[in-house]
Amino acid sequence: MTSPQYPLEGITVLDLGQVYQGPYCGFLLAMAGARVIKIEPPHGDSVRSRAENTNGNSLAFSMLNSNKEGIVLDLKTGTGRELLLRLVEKADVLVQNFAPGVMDKLGVGYDVLKERNNRLIYASGSGYGSSGPYRDYLAMDLTVQAIGGIMSVTGFEDGPPVKAGAAVSDFLGGSHLYGAIMTALFHRERTGEGSAVETAMFDMCYHPLASNLSMTHLQGRLIPRTGNRHGGLSVVPYNVYPAKDGYIAIICVKDAHWKALCRTMGREELATDPRYAINKERAARIDEVDKIISEWSGTLEKEEIFTLSQKEKFPAAPVRDLYELSSDPHLHERGALQNFDHPILGPIVLPHSPIRFTHLALKELRVNPNLGEHTQAVLEDLLNIDEDQMRQYRHDGAFGS
Repeated sequence: MTSPQYPLEGITVLDLGQVYQGPYCGFLLAMAGARVIKIEPPHGDSVRSRAENTNGNSLAFSMLNSNKEGIVLDLKTGTGRELLLRLVEKADVLVQNFAPGVMDKLGVGYDVLKERNNRLIYASGSGYGSSGPYRDYLAMDLTVQAIGGIMSVTGFEDGPPVKAGAAVSDFLGGSHLYGAIMTALFHRERTGEGSAVETAMFDMCYHPLASNLSMTHLQGRLIPRTGNRHGGLSVVPYNVYPAKDGYIAIICVKDAHWKALCRTMGREELATDPRYAINKERAARIDEVDKIISEWSGTLEKEEIFTLSQKEKFPAAPVRDLYELSSDPHLHERGALQNFDHPILGPIVLPHSPIRFTHLALKELRVNPNLGEHTQAVLEDLLNIDEDQMRQYRHDGAFGS
């Protein structure tokens, strides 16, 4: 009896990704069954150095590089580039998120690589893309959130713009790059042709601003920052409210949700009061509605309100801190989070891919590679390089000096 096959088994990926965007894409590919070979420069991915005394194994690095093999190549040397070109001949996908033009300057851009393998999917992620007037501008998650409008709508009206607490631009970039690769692999399946695909973090900022842009278009003016309220101030209630032990998020998308909330609060009369019965009227009295809910929510604990919301059928959720999130029973039961005994970091919680293949069990998480851990094994396996050749490559600086 043959074991079930993951969708990307048999696909070999060369992951030159760095920091978050590229490595997250590589992680998704690995958890879908691909063989992902992380290629790092001699000094390693910069995320390795973000934690002291962990031998290059920060938690962030471990989260994004599970289930990969790790090798070191110095692409600034002729021998390092030669080995990459030979690996490209055996690969299906190459992922990189260097600044536009860097791979070309190193002599391993797409035009060079496709001469070695015309079936290669060459996937590039960057801040602003390979064209346009911003192409060569430095881009980080923070700066993309700023220029992309995300910061302008985040925060409270009487305060400054605020970044999202999570690295939303980097991870939007990584997930879209994964989608681009899958589309290109489907195209190759139909035509036999490889291709170059790219995503830019800046390109992805506009879509999540749909509510804010819609209200701006409707009113013909910029809408002030709304804090935790709806970006268009058109859904009420929609806010984060105080609880005895923290905060609870409550949103009523439908008037039926509002009726359920009124029943839960013991304020059934509000469900039929013409001032509050329909969303349009509630939106006109947003401060009043928020005051009513806050006075009630502040008398209960956040998990108590969460339980009531599920019983009475209105959308709500507690604001959980990172410790609470890491131990969330739902995520652990689904395998989305897993307790992991890391050989360097000790007991940690690692995420699995959010993508599920319903006919397959989740792949077992494997520890992230140490810097260059699999260099010799990978080159022996894919390129049939023997020990004498490895010594010569080392002498020639292919793996760093």
